[in-house]
This record gives sequence, structure tokens and C-alpha cells, in this order.
Amino acid sequence: MCNNTDTESCRCIAEILAIINVLQQNACTAETCLDTCDRGFLGCGTNSLNCNTRPVMLYLCNGTPLSMPTTKDNTVCGVEGAACSNVFRVEKLDGCCCTLRVLAPNTDTTSEFPYVSTNSFFTMNLNCVCCLRCLSDTYVECL
Repeated sequence: MCNNTDTESCRCIAEILAIINVLQQNACTAETCLDTCDRGFLGCGTNSLNCNTRPVMLYLCNGTPLSMPTTKDNTVCGVEGAACSNVFRVEKLDGCCCTLRVLAPNTDTTSEFPYVSTNSFFTMNLNCVCCLRCLSDTYVECL
């Protein structure tokens, strides 16, 4: 799959991201389902707001988690002090081309939600991804 120009090679990850995108756009709750990336609902506890995000991590073909800046400046991830994150929200999917929003760790220690929305977006060719990891559904403000 790595750097493969065949559009069929990104199908499994693209299909899961498409499902996540639809679920986020139509966030609803349900009581029971397998806890997999493509489960048919976004769920939060009964004592909180409905979830609107299924955060994901993407791993490159060398096994490294993808990390992107949380701001639109010319920050380079990997440099000491750089504000980067490896947690993302699917925003748009078009074939093997996926636009994701960078989610930053929530620094508000009183919040029950682990991430905050950023205005940092990137578009990625899914042929460069070999692994997708879904994190617990959550609510992200300002989406």
C-alpha cells in the first residue's frame, strides 16, 4: 500500500474513514455495538453531551504515527517545542484523498473531553497510510 499509485490499494482505510465521516456528520447514540472503528454510532456516556468525533491516529508505512502541527504557522513537527499532535478528525473524503483536522490535547484540566478543535487541516493521500487506530468517541467543541 505504501506509495502505491493504484487507487484500489487505499480502499480499506478509505472505506472506514468514509464511515467515520458520515457518523460524525450524523452523530447519534445507541446502546450496544462492537467497539470497532466502523461501528454504526458515535457514543458517549449517558451523563455527557452526544459525541461528535471519532478521533483517529494514522500510521505511515514505516510504523511511525503521523504528526502534524496544531497551528497554521510554519511549525515543523519533531523540533523541540513544536506544537504538534497525532490525533485527527476526518473532515472530508474523496476517493483516496482525505482532509483531516488536527485535534490538540485539551489543557483544561476540568474538562471531561480530551481534545480541542484546531484550525489546522491537511489533505493526505491514503496510499501513504498503512494503519488506522480509532480512539474513544468524544465531543469536541467548536466544530
